[in-house]
Amino acid sequence: MIRRYGEPVRSDQVYRRRPGVYAVLLQGDDILTTLQADPEPEFQLPGGGIDPGEHPIAALHREVIEETGWKIAIISRIGAFRRFTYMPEYDFWADKLCTVYLARPVRRLGPPSEAGHSAVWMPVAQAVTALGNEGDRAMLARALA
Repeated sequence: MIRRYGEPVRSDQVYRRRPGVYAVLLQGDDILTTLQADPEPEFQLPGGGIDPGEHPIAALHREVIEETGWKIAIISRIGAFRRFTYMPEYDFWADKLCTVYLARPVRRLGPPSEAGHSAVWMPVAQAVTALGNEGDRAMLARALA
């Protein structure tokens, strides 16, 4: 059974399954996060949706580059969780199946290419509370355990 975080499931709402992959990117006592500006500024684990036909690991590399500008090396799978949430950028309600990997930043390629995202390094101790969703915070705690 996969743990669910976030707002309760609404019985009157139709949800679209949205698989995604995300990374806990540790370097020493710091973590590389992405700050998504809209609809409200929020610190997140870098990552996102897997495109149809795309391998999850390829999607993770693509998403991290788009959101942070960094090339990564994947170490291991941490776990997975589900979130039921509205995605304003796509205008639909999603059943997000989020798989999270531990990885390390290897090389900065440049600034994030995805509009509205900024790469932000922060102390891990700060990220434990600063990450914007409960699932991200739980996966970071699991990675640190």
